[in-house]
Amino acid sequence: MMASNTFGIVQSRTLAVSLGVMLSLGVVHAVTAAEELPREAVLPLAMATKAAAAAQDKCTKDGHRVTVAVVDRAGVLKVLVRGDGAGPHTTDSSTKKAYTAASLRRPTAELAEMVAKTPAAEGLHYMNDKVLILGGGLPIEIAGEVVGGIGVGGAPGGHLDAACAQAGLDSIGAAPKVPAAK
Repeated sequence: MMASNTFGIVQSRTLAVSLGVMLSLGVVHAVTAAEELPREAVLPLAMATKAAAAAQDKCTKDGHRVTVAVVDRAGVLKVLVRGDGAGPHTTDSSTKKAYTAASLRRPTAELAEMVAKTPAAEGLHYMNDKVLILGGGLPIEIAGEVVGGIGVGGAPGGHLDAACAQAGLDSIGAAPKVPAAK
C-alpha cells in the first residue's frame, strides 16, 4: 500500500511541476507578445473637455456663437459643446473639422489651401462623408504625437474658428498649429 501511495504523490508532484513549467512558458510568451504591441498616447476626457471649454470661451468672448468638437486619434467624438445661439449645422461642421484634422493630421485650413492650389488633391473632399475641408479644425499634438483633433464651427470665417481652436490647444499645452496673432 505504501508504494502505491508514494507513487501517487510522485505522480502528483510531477504533474504539478509539468503544469507549472507549461504555464510559465505560456506566461513568458504572453508577456513577450504584449511587449510587441504598439503603445499609443490617449487623449484623456478631462483634457478634451478642458480644450473644448477654452475654445468655446474664446469664441464667446469674441462674440461668436459656435460649437466645439473634440475627437480622439481615431476621429471618434469625445466632447461636443454647442454654445447658446450656435446654428444647428455647427454640430456637424465642428465634428467633421475635428475628424478631418485628426485623421489627416493637419490643420483643415492648410488642407483647404492645398486643395485650392492642387487640383489633384480635390479627391480629399470625397474620402468619406466625415471629411470637411474648411478652416477651423486642428490636430491635437502632444509630445510629438497626434492624439486627437479639435474643430470649431460657427464663427464668421475659418480663421476665426481656428483661433478659437488654438485657444483650446493652448489650454492643454498642445503644440500650436495656428501662427500667433501679431
